[in-house]
Amino acid sequence: MIQKMEGGNVRNDDESGDEQLSSLESMGSLWTFWRMRRYIVAVLAFLGFFTSYALRVNLSIAIVAMTEYRNFTLENGTVIRTRDFDWDTQLQGYILSSFFYGYITTQLLGGLLAAKYGGKRVFGVGIAVTAALTLVTPWIAQTSVYFLLAVRIIEGIFEGVTYPCIHAIWAKWAPPVERSRLATIAFSGSYVGTVVSMPLCSILASALGWQSIFYFFGTVGIIWCLLWMTLITDSPEDDPKITKKELSYIINSLEAKSNKKMKIPWCSFLTSMPVWAITVSHFCENWGFYTMLTQLPKFMKRVMNFDLNAAGFNSALPYLLMAIMTQFSGHFADWFIVKRILSVTQVRRIFNCSGFLAQTVFMMTATYWLTPAGATFCITMAVGLGAFAWAGFSINHLDIAPQYASILMGFGNTFATIPGIVSPIITGYLVTDETNVDEWRIVFYISSGLYLFGAVFYGSFVSGELQPWAKETEPLSTNKDNYGASKTEKEQSYYDNNSFVSDKYN
Repeated sequence: MIQKMEGGNVRNDDESGDEQLSSLESMGSLWTFWRMRRYIVAVLAFLGFFTSYALRVNLSIAIVAMTEYRNFTLENGTVIRTRDFDWDTQLQGYILSSFFYGYITTQLLGGLLAAKYGGKRVFGVGIAVTAALTLVTPWIAQTSVYFLLAVRIIEGIFEGVTYPCIHAIWAKWAPPVERSRLATIAFSGSYVGTVVSMPLCSILASALGWQSIFYFFGTVGIIWCLLWMTLITDSPEDDPKITKKELSYIINSLEAKSNKKMKIPWCSFLTSMPVWAITVSHFCENWGFYTMLTQLPKFMKRVMNFDLNAAGFNSALPYLLMAIMTQFSGHFADWFIVKRILSVTQVRRIFNCSGFLAQTVFMMTATYWLTPAGATFCITMAVGLGAFAWAGFSINHLDIAPQYASILMGFGNTFATIPGIVSPIITGYLVTDETNVDEWRIVFYISSGLYLFGAVFYGSFVSGELQPWAKETEPLSTNKDNYGASKTEKEQSYYDNNSFVSDKYN
């Protein structure tokens, strides 16, 4: 018997089925999320992405301190200007981009390894190895810049598995009506990790020296890995602490999914314009994101003349806004679809293109409003409003081919990693004098142009409908939901019976 509120009074509904009872009780309250094991997975995945981005971005702050000139007094009283590492801007560009040389190689491999060995293990090992290498980075950097490049490449190889393999975890843990919410919780850790690590790296560098950045975050990564490997299982069936009701709820919600091994239609991927619309958008968004991620601390320090602490704090503001807006944009997008106000295609097009156009405007404005407040505001908006684009292209895989979503993510993220490699190198060649505003302006022009191109391309070729080549391997389909995806009668019944779960939080 389920108790429901109606007109302020409690009424009993004896006609509700056992399945709905199980799902309602297993939902519980978000204020007591620790009682629901799938939300424990989401929170620890959030901390995992938090850690992975902290390990990724720490060098962007550390390299400012490592190459900063300071006065040093010799024994004879002579004052000289020196720095720990005499790296020019071109070499710094290669160092900052080296992580992505490895990162690009394991996007597709990560999904395949997760399918074979389990998403938990691949995700955990990827971050654990990166954390261990981060701990020895100070010694490596002082030994040889070539060793440093090699270590960053290896770190990229192991972190490259994180995004693809997390889909293997959600495939077993996330009920369909909660998939967006759980995924949003996890992925937002990337931006929160950037927000926290940038100012914290600056504080550590100023107080304890740049070496402390790597020691601190490497230790945090090892601690997270121990928690993840101890508390999380690959599937709810393997979790000894999950309740029977929650286990039944998750299994029943995923029961209609086909476990049949399907042939991957690579030719269809490569000739599908909706797939390329997603891929191009991901590339364009990441160009601006990685440009700011690797170069913003230097821009704030050299051009805006912030001290190291202020540069780290102001560099984190765009990612703070993005972390906040990611939550809102995802819920707004789902609300428009659930309420049938807009079609899925319209929602993806509007959110993606409006985000790109806003980023174009603010990035261009930042090149001319070069006051500390003006530049900080424009760059914050230019990066932060990318959250709306993520509510477009990043979820679009599930619309056009849900059974291939993890593979499409790996495919698209392979191309979207190229900006992380190319952008810092190009910036290093364009900005030879780090205090020259005109040289930095070209960097911003490039990002603005790519945002605009991404809006036009995605707006022209986007689709929110299940693609013909994705329908061929669908199990017996009898009806369609408003996402355009076909369902069996049992799965349709599950969605109908549990529609209150979605409405409860939207």
